[in-house]
Amino acid sequence: MKSFPVFLLLGASVCLFAQTPPPKPPTPNADGSVTAPIQLMPSGMTSLPPEKVVVQVNDIKITAGQLDQILEAYPENTRIYVRGPGRQQFIDNLVRTLVLSEEGKRRKIDENPAYKTQAQYSVEAILANHTNEDIKKNLKVDDAALMKYYEDHKAEFQKVRARHILIRMTGSPVAVKPGQKDLSDAEALAKAQELRAKIQGGGDFAAIAKAESDDTGSGANGGELGFFGHGQMVPSFEQAAFKLKPGEVSEPVKSPFGYHLIQVEEFQAKTFDELKPELEPKVRPEMAKKQVDDLVNKANVILAPELLPASKVSK
Repeated sequence: MKSFPVFLLLGASVCLFAQTPPPKPPTPNADGSVTAPIQLMPSGMTSLPPEKVVVQVNDIKITAGQLDQILEAYPENTRIYVRGPGRQQFIDNLVRTLVLSEEGKRRKIDENPAYKTQAQYSVEAILANHTNEDIKKNLKVDDAALMKYYEDHKAEFQKVRARHILIRMTGSPVAVKPGQKDLSDAEALAKAQELRAKIQGGGDFAAIAKAESDDTGSGANGGELGFFGHGQMVPSFEQAAFKLKPGEVSEPVKSPFGYHLIQVEEFQAKTFDELKPELEPKVRPEMAKKQVDDLVNKANVILAPELLPASKVSK
């Protein structure tokens, strides 16, 4: 009897499993709901002791622990499927891999130069993946790195709650209200300025939005848009909104929809201390990538001129 080297099995089993059809989505119930597949043993491939032999093909033995190690090579969504409804498919492919591997040795295919080159690269690739994970796991992420990320991405953590009044103009994708004139650009701007003057003179923004806004969806709610962050609105609207202080009303802001009057009601910006627990999972991958990039840049890499266009050969 012999144990099979797990690292040699990983690449082959992944390839064979990838060739099988993807799992079908669950069928909806009569009421439209979907019942999730039962996960028999979600924490691992088996609940047996790691040293227990769970698969044997001729003289090759694989233990429960090795089976879990093999499964670690798969993406998370595949692991979930394999631990549930795809278990039989996975085991069938595993057995197929072992049988073909033994047959390959019988035919001396493992002595083929192409096989040896591919096997060597497979081992290097697996080691590279483990090294990359080890780098991410053992990185020291200090407060200085977290603060730098916070400062560089501060806009991502800002939100405003605002109302708006839209005055459409010719060419706007917003439909003209029944009985309303299709205003030109100049007419829409003049109307927006007139409404702003009313608000500045004490008029209620929400009441004017209900009566005048061409955005009928928000207009019915007094122009209320709720909270939104950067990247959620058209650029001109976003830029104007994030410059306003709570209670301020913007000058008319032009967008493809027409002219907007914007009133910011609340500004939210989470502090560093509030966000600190969320920042490390964001910072760690970036730091790991930089560390790997540094290793690559320090390596003595020589490429044949014929391999890539001259502009692509870096070393």
